[in-house]
Amino acid sequence: MDNIAVVHQPELHRFVAGSEDGQALLEYHLANKTINFHHTFVPPSMCGKGMAEKLVRVGLGWANEQQLTIEASCSYVQKFLR
Repeated sequence: MDNIAVVHQPELHRFVAGSEDGQALLEYHLANKTINFHHTFVPPSMCGKGMAEKLVRVGLGWANEQQLTIEASCSYVQKFLR
């Protein structure tokens, strides 16, 4: 999975990473300098390969660079905020 790039699609409020196996995504809402990561999806063919973690780390890194207040209603992302 290291060779799969994560792409930010701000117009769709998500980060995506894909391969011939499918497309994984991390979706967010952004309002008033607060970002809420609300949904992570990894297709079954990509599960267990660290793709969700890669998406979350890239998303959180971007949010920190933008100096956003970070929230997570997605339970997977919440693990990274503890």
